[in-house]
Amino acid sequence: MLFAMSATDRTDAGSLRADTRPEHLEHLKRMGTKVAFAGPYLAADGKTPVGSLVIFEAANHVDAEAIAKADPFCKAGLFSSITITPFRVTLQNLPLTGL
Repeated sequence: MLFAMSATDRTDAGSLRADTRPEHLEHLKRMGTKVAFAGPYLAADGKTPVGSLVIFEAANHVDAEAIAKADPFCKAGLFSSITITPFRVTLQNLPLTGL
C-alpha cells in the first residue's frame, strides 16, 4: 500500500535541513523502489524548502509510521508537523516536463 508523508519544517530550523540533507537522501536511496517519489515543498519564491512530501510503500500504517520516523529529517527534529496518510494513484502522467 502507498502512503504519503507530508511534513512542514520548523520555522526556527535554521540550517538543519541543509545539514541533514545528505543523510536524508541516502536514507531514501536505501529504500529503493519503495519510494515512488519525494521532494521538498517550496516557499512562494520557488526555491526555499519549507517541508517535504514522500510517497512510499509500506505494508500497513504502523510500518509507514516507523519508516517516517526513521527518516533523518524526522530524527533531527526538522519538522513542526507530519502526517502519514494512505495514498492511491488515480492519474499518472510521468515523466513530467520541467523537472
